Amino acid sequence: MPLGDRAGHAVFWQSFGAGPRPALAIHCTLAHSGAWAGVAARLPQLTIAAFDMPGHGQSGPWTGNDYHGDVTRIAASFIDRPLDLIGHSFGASVALRLAVAAPEAVRSLTLIEPVLFVAAAGTPEFAAQTDDNERFRDLIAAGEAEAAARAFVAQWGAGQRWETLDPRVRASFAAQMPLVLAGGEASFTDAARILREGGLEAIEAPVMLIRGADSPAIMATICEAIAARLPDVGLAVVPDAGHMLPVTHAAQVAELIALNLTRE
Repeated sequence: MPLGDRAGHAVFWQSFGAGPRPALAIHCTLAHSGAWAGVAARLPQLTIAAFDMPGHGQSGPWTGNDYHGDVTRIAASFIDRPLDLIGHSFGASVALRLAVAAPEAVRSLTLIEPVLFVAAAGTPEFAAQTDDNERFRDLIAAGEAEAAARAFVAQWGAGQRWETLDPRVRASFAAQMPLVLAGGEASFTDAARILREGGLEAIEAPVMLIRGADSPAIMATICEAIAARLPDVGLAVVPDAGHMLPVTHAAQVAELIALNLTRE
């Protein structure tokens, strides 16, 4: 479980399993690499590398000016041959960016609730999410980081009531709110040009898009918009699951990933 320099950042990473297929898993905002343990334990065919994003887990703080770009460069540093690429939420948007930039490096791609909100642009769901983001920004600007964290966890968390969380966890989430904002530009404006013409269409690897049935409504819109442009794609909905389904529904998520591995 080393801590070392990755793309100019102090990054902690670990490995799960010892299967013949190399994989890389990228976690969501406010989580850490350990969030993949339940999924990884059910995928013996993989050796999964997973890292803590800057400002998360055991990695160092983030001091850059392009969070999505920095996380993408860190992720790219783990890729030295074609592999199975897995991402959740913000991590899924990073995984998709990598696949668009270097489709030849991806053996299979699993995207779990990619929060690339701009993919839903022009829909009522995107308008509502934009309004939510403005309220979130206002709370941060007013110094109300805990209120922002409470609202964020209510929408994107694992279903726990804020009051039941350990006070240390609540404090950590509040301190990480600026990282949510830092990644927001790529999510709402596609500053990284993930959705550029011809980009998604060039991904020849099999793609699996997974969402929870009880997730925010915009996730269905995003997944359907992305799927419509991919040459080889499956779309799966996990019943009774919300946004944090790799943690809350690890068995179902692992089964869907395993299915995607067989489609190459």
